[in-house]
Order: sequence, then structure tokens, then C-alpha cells
Amino acid sequence: MVHFVGAGPGAPDLITLRGAELLRTADVIIYAGSLVNPALLGMAKAECRIYNSAEMTLEQVLAVMREAEAAHQTTVRLHTGDPCLYGAIREQMDALDAEGVAYDDTPGVSSFCGAAAAVNGEYTLPGVSQSVIITRLAGRTPVPERENLASMASHGATMVIFLSSGMLDRVQAELLKGAYTTETPAAIVYKATWPEEKVLHCTVGTIAQSAAEAGIRNTALVLVGDFLRPTYERSKLYDPAFTTGFRQGTV
Repeated sequence: MVHFVGAGPGAPDLITLRGAELLRTADVIIYAGSLVNPALLGMAKAECRIYNSAEMTLEQVLAVMREAEAAHQTTVRLHTGDPCLYGAIREQMDALDAEGVAYDDTPGVSSFCGAAAAVNGEYTLPGVSQSVIITRLAGRTPVPERENLASMASHGATMVIFLSSGMLDRVQAELLKGAYTTETPAAIVYKATWPEEKVLHCTVGTIAQSAAEAGIRNTALVLVGDFLRPTYERSKLYDPAFTTGFRQGTV
């Protein structure tokens, strides 16, 4: 069987208990070497065969899975964060479906959650933003035109931008075409939850300069929105005047 497993944002102890157990018992591990913390591979048993998918094509990944299946072995396909975000898992699952290979998916803590923790932030604040847009800038890999960064920025919601830290001058320009201003708060989070984590607080108008001065060119998320410097309303959930299904208030 093949187990797709979310590795979490980087810190080895932020993988789920289920994910860790699957790593310990796997016969084969195929890990996303460009982003997954290699310290997680220390959980593998001595005889486990380990492959770095950063050096492989989809066809090569599937060939390893087929070989393990033929030998009645267990494969862990270890993706960074949670596999559902930029994990390219659908094409793998469809291929396995076509061949009748059983698989399951163990979710992980996404790096956008790790980044929020790094800035001690809450993405969804009453009266500030109740939506989070997770997106990326079009580069060598395009995005649908309706989802270009300027269009996403038009909402003025909390935004988390993946896979774009090498193009931050363009990120900044596209954000300013939307509802943000040069003074809208932003943050650049490099390697969230890793030992070398770095957080840069800046504004939309200084994103590119801040990253350049810090030498950050990859493996970083860009956070944008007033949640970073908020004046917000108190939560109704814990307001003593607010009636809920568990306690009686005055409204």
C-alpha cells in the first residue's frame, strides 16, 4: 500500500503521530527532498529504501511504487506541509487508481500554519478579515488567468503567497494593483518552524527590499494583510453577552 504523508512545515516534531508511525514502519520512503526536512528520515528503519523525488520524474516515482507493491511492501510518499497544497498528489493518485493500487492520505501541518505561529498571528480576525487566500505568483508554471495575483489581491483579504520568494519584486507590484497599499503590513517567513527560521516584518511596499537585504531568495512564505497590525473586534464566541448553544447571554 502507498501512504501519502504530510511531513509538516519543517520541525520534525510537527509531523502527526500517524505520519511518524508510518515513517517508522515503511519499507520504502519517497520524500520531497527540495523541501522536506531530512531529519525526518531518521525515523526510518535501517533497511528502508529512501528516494529523493526532487531528482525524479513522476514516471520514476510511480515505478518505485509499483516495484514496492509487487514485493508486497509499504511505501510512504512524504510531501512537505500538507500534501493537498502544491503537492502534485492528484496525478499520482490517478495513476494508482488506474492500476488498482491502494493508497491513503495522512494530512500534515501546512507551512502556512507554521508561518502564522512564527508571527504570533491569527489570520481571521473579527472586523479585519474572515478569509484567507492561499496562492502563488505565476512563473515558469502558470496559474489560471482568473487567479492572477492582482485579481486575488483585489479582495484585500488575508493572503499567504507560496512558491514566489524568488520573484518578490513582481509579487510586490502585483499586490499593489489590488486592494493593498504600500503601507499594508506584510511579513516574510523563511523556513517556518525550522531551526533557521527567520521572520521579516515589513510592508507591501518594502517586501522586495526587505528580502534582498536579508538574502532571502527561496523557501519563504509572504503573508499580507491587516491581521499583522490589527485593530479588531472582540470575538462574539467568548463575549459574555452573546448567547450560544452552551451558555446564556443577553443577546
